[in-house]
Amino acid sequence: MGLPLKLGLPSGSLQEATRELFGRAGYVITFSTRSYYPTIDDADIECLLVRAQEMARYVQLGALDAGITGLDWIRETDADVQEVCELVFSKVSRRPIRWVLAVPNDSPIQRIEDLEGKRIATEGVNLTRRWLESHGVSADIEFSWGATEVKPPTLVDAIVEITETGSSLRANNLRIVADVMQSTPRLIANHDAYADPQKRNKLENLALMLKACLHAEGKVGLMMNVHKDSVKAVEAVLPALQKPTISALTDDDWVDLNAIVDESTVREIVPQLLAAGAKGIVEYPISKLID
Repeated sequence: MGLPLKLGLPSGSLQEATRELFGRAGYVITFSTRSYYPTIDDADIECLLVRAQEMARYVQLGALDAGITGLDWIRETDADVQEVCELVFSKVSRRPIRWVLAVPNDSPIQRIEDLEGKRIATEGVNLTRRWLESHGVSADIEFSWGATEVKPPTLVDAIVEITETGSSLRANNLRIVADVMQSTPRLIANHDAYADPQKRNKLENLALMLKACLHAEGKVGLMMNVHKDSVKAVEAVLPALQKPTISALTDDDWVDLNAIVDESTVREIVPQLLAAGAKGIVEYPISKLID
């Protein structure tokens, strides 16, 4: 490969989750408390820590070849970038984050239309403005520099804020009136960088491994011996992603059967597998799942 791929990693709340995901994909990233240049055990990649809010803009400008940021910040900055893949991970859960409109519990605001002429604080000014315009509502939207949840009702009438669990909103006596959008992290690329065959190949390989780790979450493998007369009965029990893999054994009357299942179902289906005729059942972890 020619010049290294300049990759932006999100600083802040997603930083550790990103490092952990890359680690499971086989890339060791090391952060230094005094540097914005993490090291990675791949000579073809150079990393830089960048705020997720700014990532898409720097990728569009070509200062970075690629980066990880949320769909929300791509839309907020109107960045023209190439989306390589979606990566559904977050600091709390594997669910999309939500941008929501919230007001104090005792606020008279009950509907989107009630926001007409009101003051709203948010970090996603453009997102909020476009959302209100789509509902035919005009309001005074101001950029919030932080601590957005404490601003209503003294400073503003409502806020548009990110939430995953809603606990912070509830702790500040706020209730959700409406959802503005959902967002998940995306691996994005500069158009020129993506047009470079070597950089595109590097990005697509990286995306493949990251997605393989996410696909494997919550999955385990089950391996068992099954008499040929019981194969159909055992297959009927398995909620496999695809048909299980069946291999021959030295005993012609028995086969080895492998399947991938949701980990949460193992405790229920193992007794059923035994009853259906499976023997020597072994559960093993799945670190990557490539379709």
